[in-house]
Amino acid sequence: MDFEKDITACLTTLKSGGLILYPTDTVWGLGCDATNEEAVNKIFLLKQRPASKSMIVLVAEEKDVLKYTASTDLAVFDYLEKINKPTTVIFENAIGLAENLLASDGSIAIRIARDEFCRHLIKRFRKPVVSTSANISMQPTPVHFNQVSAGIKEGVDYIVQYRQDDLSPAVPSAIIKWNLDGTVSVIRE
Repeated sequence: MDFEKDITACLTTLKSGGLILYPTDTVWGLGCDATNEEAVNKIFLLKQRPASKSMIVLVAEEKDVLKYTASTDLAVFDYLEKINKPTTVIFENAIGLAENLLASDGSIAIRIARDEFCRHLIKRFRKPVVSTSANISMQPTPVHFNQVSAGIKEGVDYIVQYRQDDLSPAVPSAIIKWNLDGTVSVIRE
């Protein structure tokens, strides 16, 4: 996998508060430093999305979830081990992330990325990265790079070259809410 040039450029962009357009473990996404409120706001503006709609955060490992959430039920990791589809989990009590990323109840949607590119990027950045579909709000989600609109491409600071020609089937992640009592609520299958 030759994506070192992309990783280096993404790191420079993320560290300076910029936006990236990148392939994720699901669909093409817009990303930024998940701890930088100004960068998160840039995504809301580019997507023309209400700030009241929270976004997903990608992390590389289980320990990252524990770093950015309080009182996490460890059973969630056993649950995720048994699932083949990329699954985003809504956790209560987010900590250390940009305030404008959190839902009104203080929860955050986190996915442990299984994609090699995303894992490399997040591990080298050493912070979570926002992941939201690369489209204007209420427009169709671009599954492949060639479906990303010109307006989105023009609104980011760096576009990843890696996997631009990949036409493999891709779908948004499943979303579940891990309740404090250990039960699961399915939000999106």
